[in-house]
Amino acid sequence: MDGSLSAGAESLDGYRVMPAALRDLRAVRRLEKLIFAGEAYTYPDLLFLFLRPGIINLKLVTPDNALAGFGSGGRLPGSPRVWIISLGIHPDHQRRGLGRFLLEMCEARLSGPTLFLTVRADNERAITLYRRSGYRQIGIRYSYYSDGEDGIEMCKERPWPPGASAR
Repeated sequence: MDGSLSAGAESLDGYRVMPAALRDLRAVRRLEKLIFAGEAYTYPDLLFLFLRPGIINLKLVTPDNALAGFGSGGRLPGSPRVWIISLGIHPDHQRRGLGRFLLEMCEARLSGPTLFLTVRADNERAITLYRRSGYRQIGIRYSYYSDGEDGIEMCKERPWPPGASAR
């Protein structure tokens, strides 16, 4: 792949980002299970994400419209923070810059000067992606995941509102 963005920056090498809809729920659940195994969101969790106002859900589709990735973000109930809630690329489509592309598309649709996420401490590829995308570690959530793995909490500061210069 040549890594070229389309003029509208909504596609990369034939892969397209578009809103995920309720009709995508089963495919997203299958993808979550494939990528995250025991940490995949359940159907009720995903249904919450799809129905909750203020949560954005994006799907990344291949040139032949197969689901290649999913990203979700927004403000969760009881939290003033804006989160990247889930971000994953199908293993057959990894190592092509699609994770960064989907992350950028999610970020562009989220409001606020600071974005937060939690990533498994043993997921070095994802941590590298997030660091290269401007995220920095702000804490550790010990035994955050069901298997006892720690979660690395990260944040990204960005100029706000969009287009404002950083000082």
